[in-house]
Amino acid sequence: MNRVTKRTWLMSLFILVLLGGMLLFLWEYFTQAQNWVVFSGSPHIYNSANIGCGTILDRSGEVLLDLTESRTYSSDATTRKSTLHWLGDRKGYVNAGAISHYAAEMAGFNLVDGVYDATGTGGTASLTLSATVQNAALEALGGSKGTIAVYNYKTGEILCAVTSPTYDPDNVPDIENDESGAYEGVYLNRFIQSAYVPGSIFKIVTTAAALDCVPDIEERTFTCYGKLEYGTEAVTCEKAHGTQTLKAAFANSCNCAFAQIAELIGKQNMVKSVEKFAVTQSLTFDGLTTGEGNYDVSDTAPVSFAWSCIGQYNDLVNPARYMTFVGTIAAGGAGVEPYLVSQISSGEEVSYEAKPTETGRILSEEVAAKVRQYMRNNVQSVYGDWNFPGLSVCAKSGTSQLGGGQKSNAMFAGFVENEEYPLAFIVVVENGGYGSHTCVPILSKVLAACKTVLDGE
Repeated sequence: MNRVTKRTWLMSLFILVLLGGMLLFLWEYFTQAQNWVVFSGSPHIYNSANIGCGTILDRSGEVLLDLTESRTYSSDATTRKSTLHWLGDRKGYVNAGAISHYAAEMAGFNLVDGVYDATGTGGTASLTLSATVQNAALEALGGSKGTIAVYNYKTGEILCAVTSPTYDPDNVPDIENDESGAYEGVYLNRFIQSAYVPGSIFKIVTTAAALDCVPDIEERTFTCYGKLEYGTEAVTCEKAHGTQTLKAAFANSCNCAFAQIAELIGKQNMVKSVEKFAVTQSLTFDGLTTGEGNYDVSDTAPVSFAWSCIGQYNDLVNPARYMTFVGTIAAGGAGVEPYLVSQISSGEEVSYEAKPTETGRILSEEVAAKVRQYMRNNVQSVYGDWNFPGLSVCAKSGTSQLGGGQKSNAMFAGFVENEEYPLAFIVVVENGGYGSHTCVPILSKVLAACKTVLDGE
């Protein structure tokens, strides 16, 4: 009898262990199966670390990449080059991280049918990018290194995010043996991965901080004699601007005035403002995390702090993050984050659809409205409305000095106020020289292309 009882207990224990194992397997299956399917070495999903199944379209439905049989890019060479940093290349040197993030949806995976959908060809991803605008941006850069990006600050859709240098994946140059420097940093997605000295586009941050922290800032005036001395060092301007208000100093991009404004804001308030505006923080969207910026004024001398508020010293900004910052100003101080992948479908089923992610409020409506007014004045009084026909553009230029005998980077950031064209932008031309002189003609072509595309939708 004791032997029977003992065997019964052993059998019961065995059944409990078996049931426990089955439950553990089912739990792992339902919670981890997608991760098993899309592990980085899966030959069903990837090709040299990039997505290897499905079809990728631009916002108008133009095929950018067909992976149903082989890796077939657009028939247009310019499109192949302008979209390379989002689609990836055949060898995986350029990583298409945003699309690979949705590998399970692209493969048509579900818990019942397994990896592929009924067609066996994978899903279709629709991007927010416009091939037309991408091409216009790449051509406008004219071979210069840099990045140009435009997004809808109401919806978050990225219409354009071009990186240069680039190359044609169907006609790959001999990059390894190139000695001209033309392909330096070619595998880098500058929009996502780079951080640049902002120069005077950072005065948008300082202006917003001043309006937020100094109650009577608009009643004050600031006199520029071309130089503001700090002992043996100085902040300098290209010329003496005379006596100006904050609005005029912003339009004139007067360094001496902004050094005085920095003193009124103070280090502590400036650091708090930079953190509140999130201009140096990384940004995450579509599984990508951008590079971080930098604003560190700890233990700095007064002259270094002044230069930091002008966008020099050790300041750095990431293009994607800074574009989002100016877009949030355009949206009234609380906006949405950008995104690239709008929808993925497998057969008749939509497996993914983007939803805008709010940034949260970083500025009061009053301060945002005042900064918008100042940026609009810049275009009207300095850069010229005629450069942007049919558009109400608000912007700030920057000429970021690099030192070491290097030619300055040209920077331009802002947005369009028109209700039908809610677009924020950033233009970076490496070693491009003077900001507005270099960037305005480029941006003019890109925004004209955006307008044409949006009018046709």
